[in-house]
Amino acid sequence: METEFDSVLHGAGLRSTAGRVAVLEALDSMAHTDAERLYRAVSVVLPTTSIQSVHNILADLTTAGLIRRIEPAGSAALYERRIGDNHHHVVCTSCGAVGDVDCVVGDAPCLTPSSAAGFTVQTAEVTFWGVCPSCQNAA
Repeated sequence: METEFDSVLHGAGLRSTAGRVAVLEALDSMAHTDAERLYRAVSVVLPTTSIQSVHNILADLTTAGLIRRIEPAGSAALYERRIGDNHHHVVCTSCGAVGDVDCVVGDAPCLTPSSAAGFTVQTAEVTFWGVCPSCQNAA
């Protein structure tokens, strides 16, 4: 019986493997997660998985457009399943927590640059920086 993740993988032209399914399942409950945390979650289900295998899977899923890779300054690359809506992120400068911010104005690309140098702009990636509620309360 084909699962939702099998269908998603096949639809993107990828073979469904236990590792790919495990990474997608982990990302469903762990948004904005780095490869190391994903490896720890996946290795519980697939003990023979390696960190290199998780990195390879993340690269495949990103290239296929099934997940999004974000790279906040000073942080390891983070991955999420929320794709295709050109949302942005807010990052806590104290603890590094990451949250989603819907498109700042209107449809993608949300922002209009003063000059696109001849490029056709398709998306805009904005990172807001601030202090999360937990760190504010701790202060």
